[in-house]
Amino acid sequence: MTLTLDRQFYGVLLATYQPQVIQSETDYHETLTALETLLDKGETLTLEESTIANLLAALIEDYEEQNLEPFDLETVAPYDILRHLMNAKDLKQADLVPLIGSRGLVSEIVNGKRAISKTQAKLLGSFFHVSPALFI
Repeated sequence: MTLTLDRQFYGVLLATYQPQVIQSETDYHETLTALETLLDKGETLTLEESTIANLLAALIEDYEEQNLEPFDLETVAPYDILRHLMNAKDLKQADLVPLIGSRGLVSEIVNGKRAISKTQAKLLGSFFHVSPALFI
């Protein structure tokens, strides 16, 4: 069974997000923001919104492949990845306390003074929707 897009709603979304080939860093950041806005809706995304999100993700991926230098995740410290994800989601250390345990523990992890355990990595991976391997 094939689902059909609501053309009127899809047209409104196209007019709102205006997806196009990304040609500058400004376009790139605007497209990332648009995608994050859609993804923040989580499970409530409509078929039309999901289609636009997939289109934006493809445009972002294409831009990144052509313009960003690849880096080796092996050389990035897990706490740097954690800080980056926190920054991207505009989170503070206090936001991770319910997940990890205590303010002191969160502070030590975020500042690289304590390693992230496998259990914590799994929790963080689930929380940020990334592979737990990034934190180990």
